[in-house]
Amino acid sequence: MSLNMTLNNESHFRAVENLVFEWARSIDENRVEDVCNLLAPAGRYTVISRFNQDRGLPLAIMDSRSADQLRDRIMSMRIANVYEPQHYRHIVSGVQIVGKEANLLQLRSNYMVVRTMELTGDMKIISVGQCQDLVDISALSTGGDPVFQERKFVFDSRVIETLLIIPL
Repeated sequence: MSLNMTLNNESHFRAVENLVFEWARSIDENRVEDVCNLLAPAGRYTVISRFNQDRGLPLAIMDSRSADQLRDRIMSMRIANVYEPQHYRHIVSGVQIVGKEANLLQLRSNYMVVRTMELTGDMKIISVGQCQDLVDISALSTGGDPVFQERKFVFDSRVIETLLIIPL
């Protein structure tokens, strides 16, 4: 699908691409709460294995069905969970528009998340896969920002070998 058929101009594509990058940067800069503002109020955030998705199995390791539900999870992470200080780094590539229906764009991008333990400096890849997103672009026509209607991380491995506390 050509970009000309999908978006009216380059600045709209950049706004959508920036939405994807801002999600990653918010987590990398420990502004995890900010991702909730990038998700529509009734938006969905899901983390599921490729194995389960390919087989139509509904079991996800994280599945928030609204921005408020994701916000609650993040708040409990900040208040109730105790864990060793750590930093995350996202590598995001290949943001593509693969479909459009009305004001909703289907996006695909690849991701990798690396965790670095603050005390030891040990690094570990915690997840690699593909994001399959649905983005509402209706606000672009009035100068607003796009938002995720659905943000789905499909990880390639069968498991994530750590307690997944924060969103990917």
